Amino acid sequence: MTGWQDTLSFSTAELHESVGRSFVSHWFVVDQDRIDAFAKVTEDEQFIHVDPARAADSHFGGTVAHGFLTLSLLSPMAYSALPKVKGALMGVNYGFDRVRFLHPVRSGGRVRAHFTLTSVVKRSEREWQLIYDVSVEIEGVHKPALAATWLTMQVVG
Repeated sequence: MTGWQDTLSFSTAELHESVGRSFVSHWFVVDQDRIDAFAKVTEDEQFIHVDPARAADSHFGGTVAHGFLTLSLLSPMAYSALPKVKGALMGVNYGFDRVRFLHPVRSGGRVRAHFTLTSVVKRSEREWQLIYDVSVEIEGVHKPALAATWLTMQVVG
């Protein structure tokens, strides 16, 4: 999958000018195979995630993705949406100030992220902290799956 990161890059000076700018990822399908694989690797095999028959009788009306699965998709969503920082050797997760799971993602749903760059802080000669407000949209649903404040660190050479 090709994203903006393959074609769009910002200098550290351009990062400051981009505060307030929003970026939107590609759509990602959250199908039952993805949910089952996540359940297995995280050992969270609660029936609402992995048992379609039993989950159909729940208030969800079917299986739903783990909130943490949706959260984990932020990385590939970022790869598809966010520009590369010129000279970056690597980017790392620095953490979250806030995460809220607002609406379940039903099996088979499609999601995409909306990233708004809210802050750029030079922490050292080689480290730049970028903070994004993120909302994960569920196709056809008025309420987002999650909202978060995501802190990342870009290490430049």
